[in-house]
Amino acid sequence: MLQALLHRVRYEVLPAKATHDAVLAHVPRDVVVTVTASPVKGLDPTLDLATRLAGRGYRVVPHVPARLLRDGAHLAEVVHRLREAGVDDVFVPAGDASPPAGPYEGALPVLRRLAELGSPFSGVGITGYPERHPLIEDDITIQAMWDKHPHATYIVSNLCFDARVLGEWVTRVRRREVTLPVHVGVAGPVERTKLLAMATKIGVGESTRFLARHASWFARLAAPGGYAPERLLRRSAPVLTAPSAAVAGLHLFTFNQIAETERWRRALLDRVAG
Repeated sequence: MLQALLHRVRYEVLPAKATHDAVLAHVPRDVVVTVTASPVKGLDPTLDLATRLAGRGYRVVPHVPARLLRDGAHLAEVVHRLREAGVDDVFVPAGDASPPAGPYEGALPVLRRLAELGSPFSGVGITGYPERHPLIEDDITIQAMWDKHPHATYIVSNLCFDARVLGEWVTRVRRREVTLPVHVGVAGPVERTKLLAMATKIGVGESTRFLARHASWFARLAAPGGYAPERLLRRSAPVLTAPSAAVAGLHLFTFNQIAETERWRRALLDRVAG
């Protein structure tokens, strides 16, 4: 069961200077690469990396946060640039930019606008929140997912560290008759020192916002012995592999520890197969 999930993975990466070369060196072409977007640096680094990786044969999914879009013309420009590069899948979260760059406070208006533009992407992902969002009530996030799901083709769940919570969330989603496949968000094998270094490199202001909003994530990832991805996956596997869950695969948050994530996945695959 776990083996199947490990074969269907997506790696989330940050658009840093070394990311392109790290992906080429360590990520197989059959692994989908998703590229985050920074509220400080804007969309250009995301689009640049996504187009470069697409040109090297990867299936790439850039993040297009609603709150980073200046207006409808900017969205149309982003669509054109990505389609020219052969990108056919995007992930549309609300994003954390405050204030927003334009009129879009959340993802739903952007999803509707994409439909008006002729649904240019065959894949459109939206966010799900198994654990409590730091700024939004649970009922609101579930309702928002319901409102967005007619415009999407899949859901990517945010980070979750509790197998029971993850299973209950999947059950709640299906009870709402949301049938979109789910890519389950799991943190990869994060080294504490590298996580701290990554947090400082993304910018002082952005790091502060990230840590303020996701303090519980950081505490669990950084605690000695506090988090092991294989333990979470083994506990979650019976629920996640049930046909009723309709889990499409794993969305691994690499925190740009790309080589380490791929080595860990390969080693775990070998242990599961053995």
